[in-house]
Parts: sequence; structure tokens; C-alpha cells
Amino acid sequence: MTPPSPKLPSGPARWRLSALPRNRRVVLFGVLLLLAATTAVTLARAATPATAPANGQATDQANGRATDEQGRVSRGAGADERDRPSYPRTGTGDFTAAPGDSPVRGTEGPVRHYRVAVEQGTGQDAAAFAATVDEVLADPRSWIASGELRVRRVAQAADADFTVYLATPATSERMCAEGGLSTEGYTSCQLPGQVIINLARWLEAVPDYGAPLEIYRAYVVNHEVGHEFGEGHQACPGPGEPAPVMQQQTYGLDGCAANAWPYVDGSRYDGEFVPGT
Repeated sequence: MTPPSPKLPSGPARWRLSALPRNRRVVLFGVLLLLAATTAVTLARAATPATAPANGQATDQANGRATDEQGRVSRGAGADERDRPSYPRTGTGDFTAAPGDSPVRGTEGPVRHYRVAVEQGTGQDAAAFAATVDEVLADPRSWIASGELRVRRVAQAADADFTVYLATPATSERMCAEGGLSTEGYTSCQLPGQVIINLARWLEAVPDYGAPLEIYRAYVVNHEVGHEFGEGHQACPGPGEPAPVMQQQTYGLDGCAANAWPYVDGSRYDGEFVPGT
């Protein structure tokens, strides 16, 4: 006995795919497949992390900085440079001398007169640079501690025994090369009557120096002025010992600790003389 056919509900629920003509069923089936594929692709993209650039850096969209995997600020193009000094590599080649004269510093010996000048275009103030140089050379741990000389800053070149210059890397390299010294635009140097401080080292010191920038600045002034006073290069006495001020600390400490002064604890502090440097 054949069971009676169930009654179809009324209204929209009565609709059946089989009730459509065959050609419409094919079109509708294709549309459903397309929707399903689009949804699958969208979900897959949402679940996949963004691919990092090939150089291992990611762009911080919030502030436009380039960062590495650890989020540290890159030094590459677009990096935020606020955490290190900026300086021009090349200046005008002309210098502005600091005005005024200082008192005589020291107790005994002849007075060595020096002038201070800053290259134009560096963004550095000649008076401020001169004040730092004055402070270093007037310190009781500096060269005046010998009791054999005194120092005084003067404004006029005609009155000076030597000039302390602050120059951009390119200018300092050129000036040093004129005296036969190769600095590769990196180090400072001394020529007769000229103490030439590299602007980059003045603002940045050197990597792994292990002391504040102020200590490096005092070191580089005392080191190059020491050459002007006839001092030669010296070696590190031993691991953990203070570096002699005439050690080439810009190239590394060789196990010594950073030291800016020729006199330590009231006594002259030296290392072994290094000939030929």
C-alpha cells in the first residue's frame, strides 16, 4: 500500500531547488560555489600573518620608523635620529674664532697661548666649544699639574701658539692630510700649531668606550694638546688599568679603562712609549 504524500507547508518554506527549471538551477549552483570560494579565501588571508620584508625589518606604521625584529630603531633610511647627534660631514672650510681671552691657568712655567675656532656650517657654537676646552685645560688633572707650564686662551691668531679647531670629518681629514696624516675622516689629529678635533668624535665619541661623552671629550682635548706639548703615544699598562691619556683610545682601550687625564691621584700617569706612532 502506498503511503499518502506528505503535505507541503505553505508560504516561503514551500520553495524547493528542484522546483526551479534546470538552467536556473545550474546558474544558482555556480553562484553558490563562487560565494563559498570567496569566503574561504577571505578567511585564509585573515588567518595568515603579514610577510616581513626580506631584509628582516618591519615598518612601524604608527611613526614611520624602520625597526628590526626586536623593535629597535634602525639606522637606515627613515630611521628616527633623535637618539643620536646629527652633524654635517662637510662644512664651509671657514672657521669662527671664539671671542675674548681667558685668565692664565696654572701656577708655574711659561704660558702657552691657544686659540679656539669652530668650522662654519657645523651647527656648533664657538663660545660653547671654547668653554669646554678651557675647562679641560684648566683642570688640575690636566697638563698644568706638571707645574712646568701654564695656559691661556686668546682671541687673536697672532697671539696664539696653537689653535684648537673643531672641524667636520671631511675638513679635518683634509687638514690632517696636509700635514701627512691619514685619519680617514674618523680620528682627530695634531700638526704643529694646530689641534684638529673631528666633529663626529666630539659628538659621538667611539663605540664601546665605556665612559660618558664628557670623559671622551676631555680625553681627546688632552691627547691632541699633549702632542702639541711634545708628548708621544703610549700603550695600555695592563688589563683593568687606567688608559694613559696618550694612548690612542679612539682606536680601542686594549683592556684598559677609559681615562681622560695625564695626572691621576696627583701624579703623572704614563704607559710604555710606543715608537713610530
